[in-house]
Amino acid sequence: MRFDAELLLLALAPVFLACIAWEAWHLARTRPGAVLYSWPDTLCNAALALMHQGADKLAWLVAIPVYAYVFRHWRIVSWQPGWVAWLVLFVAQDFLYYVFHRASHRVRWLWAAHVVHHSSERLNLSTAFRQSLMYPVAGMWVFWIPLAVIGFTPMQIVAIVLVNLAFQFFVHTELVGELGWLEYVFNTPSIHRVHHARNDRYIDRNYAGVLSIWDRLFGSYVEEDANDPPEYGIVEPLHSYNPLKATFHEWLSMAHDFAQMPDWRSRFAALFAPPEWAARLHARQRAPAGAYVEASVSESNSSD
Repeated sequence: MRFDAELLLLALAPVFLACIAWEAWHLARTRPGAVLYSWPDTLCNAALALMHQGADKLAWLVAIPVYAYVFRHWRIVSWQPGWVAWLVLFVAQDFLYYVFHRASHRVRWLWAAHVVHHSSERLNLSTAFRQSLMYPVAGMWVFWIPLAVIGFTPMQIVAIVLVNLAFQFFVHTELVGELGWLEYVFNTPSIHRVHHARNDRYIDRNYAGVLSIWDRLFGSYVEEDANDPPEYGIVEPLHSYNPLKATFHEWLSMAHDFAQMPDWRSRFAALFAPPEWAARLHARQRAPAGAYVEASVSESNSSD
């Protein structure tokens, strides 16, 4: 099953590239004043995709034996092959993706990997390629262990993760507007534009992978507002097209913050507090002596 999924992604690669080429051509023709694609940004996205794919292959070498051990010794259900099993697998993995994705915006250790995907100030189909090789280090693969517990094989787990990722390519675009009732069930470009925005009303919302129902159930859904167009990027902008800097800048920042903290409580916060804790810390450090800053490190530590 893993082999079939990888063949699917391999077959889709020309489709992805053709869609990117068409989108870039269409935008250049219909929105000549808007620079929604740029060579440095697109090449950075491509380099990050290649780096991520290499790390992903190595990660599965570690993760698959773990899933196999859990499946053999800890599974609580055994499934007969068929559409019911695949429906359960699809829904369960999509829910776990929502949990992983939300945690990646609320825990700095996970954000250090996920920030790569958000650091571009453009949103186009090539942005879907913008992934981090550090996901395995952050622990993304751990979130799929429950799938083995509920009776799915390692190959099934890998397959459904890859299929979920393939779907998400198509929501990274500004060319598709709202899609009516579909948005009550599925992730769409409109929903995902909100997720990539750093506007106050949009930030840390719409974590959907394939299904949007989780955001609605758990209170993280926000609708795109034409009067407040998304502003893409991260709160502390990257200002670089270097894929290595895009990959490691937050890890280096986190290590620096950890090293300068005065006690273990604040060191723990430097690694695992929400990302805004670090943003407030850095704002306080940049402020002139005696200037007022919205929240001190200790205040943000307690509020988070």
